[in-house]
Amino acid sequence: MENEGRMSRLASMLRRRGVILPSFEMYGGVSGLVDYGPVGASIKRRVVDCWIDHWTGIPNVREIDSPTITPESVLQASGHVGEFNDHMSECKGCKRVFRSDHLLEGVHENPDTLDAAKLDDEISRNGVCCPSCGSSEWGISSPMNLMFRTSIGAMGNARAAYMRPETAQGMFMLYPALFRHFRQKLPFGAVQTGKGYRNEISPRQGMIRLREFNMAEMEYFIDPESPPEVDLDRWGSEAVLLPDPEGPFPGEHRVSFSKAFESGIVRHPTVAWFLAMTMEFLEKVGLDPGKVRFRQHGGSEMAHYASDCWDCELLGEHGWIECVGIANRTCHDLLAHEEHSGSSQLRGWRQFDSPRVDSRDVLAPIGSVIGPKLKDKASEVTELLGELQELPDSLPFNLDLGDGSVVQITEEMVTRKTVEVTSHGEYFTPHVIEPAFGIDRIVWHILDHNFREVEKEGENYTILSLNQEIAPFDVSVLPLFDKDGMGEMARGIATRIREIKGIVVDIDSSRSIGRRYARCDEIGVPWALTVDHTSLEEGSVTVRRRDDQLQVRALVDDIIIRLANGTMEGLF
Repeated sequence: MENEGRMSRLASMLRRRGVILPSFEMYGGVSGLVDYGPVGASIKRRVVDCWIDHWTGIPNVREIDSPTITPESVLQASGHVGEFNDHMSECKGCKRVFRSDHLLEGVHENPDTLDAAKLDDEISRNGVCCPSCGSSEWGISSPMNLMFRTSIGAMGNARAAYMRPETAQGMFMLYPALFRHFRQKLPFGAVQTGKGYRNEISPRQGMIRLREFNMAEMEYFIDPESPPEVDLDRWGSEAVLLPDPEGPFPGEHRVSFSKAFESGIVRHPTVAWFLAMTMEFLEKVGLDPGKVRFRQHGGSEMAHYASDCWDCELLGEHGWIECVGIANRTCHDLLAHEEHSGSSQLRGWRQFDSPRVDSRDVLAPIGSVIGPKLKDKASEVTELLGELQELPDSLPFNLDLGDGSVVQITEEMVTRKTVEVTSHGEYFTPHVIEPAFGIDRIVWHILDHNFREVEKEGENYTILSLNQEIAPFDVSVLPLFDKDGMGEMARGIATRIREIKGIVVDIDSSRSIGRRYARCDEIGVPWALTVDHTSLEEGSVTVRRRDDQLQVRALVDDIIIRLANGTMEGLF
């Protein structure tokens, strides 16, 4: 009950202070959608900025931005049109629809791994009752694609499309541009933040399961034969890892990321690197490291595109919740898009240490025959014949020109012979390692982990102990009274602080100073500067530290210098 009470008080505070609120409430609201108010939007923006800074700190990683509307052909190639489904079950009593695996939570260990028949069997065998009306009569579970369908263009000329369920596909589409940008040299990566959309069957748990949500993803392209070398010893702290229970390392392991890779718990060095980088980011934005764990997907749980995947789960009011997925997507996506689009631009180049000489059979074109017969297509056919990797067993055969047309190649047009070819390198399909972050879930857990209630003067007093990097304001300037020059001085101080790059300042002169301190503490402002009568005489203010309520007197000029240098702690 105490836990439920805390949850209620946290939600009430977030709503009252303009952090997170229900969307479209005056029209009855819409489940699975939330608003970030003025305070919440600032926190979310600073978390996203911190995320971008964290990953673009890798020298060969850049930010991109691609559309949220995605043509159907792209998502057919990626597998989302056919694979991106959840099973739903309809209650025969009240006709409400629920996610089938949600009905089995607490009944089956991994209900999201079951197919339709097994879901129906478990629901029936366990006598699962409808959460709405209590009936235990259910229809047959059926798959529902979670993407929002839309169209590009008007009426009969419209092209089928979807609102993107992830940002990843836009980055795969930009691979040729990234390859050129990085001078054809792997590894390199792209990051993207923005909206994703999933038409959840039964949204619940507030910000945990949304229909429109904020994502942050990176696609890191590597040569699978030469993954980047990273010193994992840089991250010396231990983390909780839960490998596949059916694999060689069952059970819970508290171990450093370096040891996890050396022992084989984490199989790929880049995956181990990104696990460590993820833990570093989560601590940077103020999450409790004691409430973080990494869980490996079992074989039956693995996404269709991944060879390995680890979820970073955070513990909060809703239990352990997946907030980050780190997947080794191998070459699945680039190969799929190459096959479906016919593009040859989704490859990397691997330089050999020394040239290689190979003998191979070729079909050498006979120009005196091909020229007169094929005329304007002769040069294109000659080039394509030279690029053939697998020769036909017999002649004639049809040569695909790549534009939907074919040309028949006959015996009189070519000569089969063996040639020696010197190769200085080879093309290959890069592999991709992807860390994908659910920003809304992370923001929620930041608020949850940092929501503190202390007793003050016999009452519960709320403090949101946010790290300064993600607080809605770094500092709030509070004139004791908005008269006698104090308000004017406070506004002048705020103007000076705004000139410091990266520092966000608020000014508040409404109601008593005690109420204003409480407002600052509730929304997580780490520093409050109070302007009083002494300030007008000495050029000093009272500096109040949020987390322990301590106060000291300091000159405004000293405070400005300290804020510009990134620390105020030396004052106390």
